[in-house]
Amino acid sequence: MNPTIRFASVAALIAFASPALADPLQATLYKNPQCGCCEGYAAYLRDNGFNVDVKPTNDLAEISRKAGVSEAFQGCHTTFIDGYVVDGHVPVNVVRKLITEKPAIAGITLPGMPMGSPGMSGTKTEKFVIYTVPKDGKAPSVYAEE
Repeated sequence: MNPTIRFASVAALIAFASPALADPLQATLYKNPQCGCCEGYAAYLRDNGFNVDVKPTNDLAEISRKAGVSEAFQGCHTTFIDGYVVDGHVPVNVVRKLITEKPAIAGITLPGMPMGSPGMSGTKTEKFVIYTVPKDGKAPSVYAEE
């Protein structure tokens, strides 16, 4: 078989056998209307294969709270992906870890607006600590460190 035809056949098999790679995950990102870094995070998610719907709101703290994120652990914006809440500028590899592992939690959060995090300007100056958002009222615990 011609090497070009063989390569095309293998590529087609991979494409059709891997629908998860072809279909981007849907993400709904809630943000304050004036926040620019939230748009940066939405662009970062899009660049990493997510389909992002941005919804400006003046009730962001309430949306986070209803999703289970306590005030001390809230980030700059609240995103819902695949049944989980992702609060703040969480790196995409940690988001993918969450979606792949499917832990029994409400989601994850990177509190505040850490410099150098995805969507934020500046240079990363410290380790990012991503916490769980528990479903059961327990205290958040460390989910990942970047």
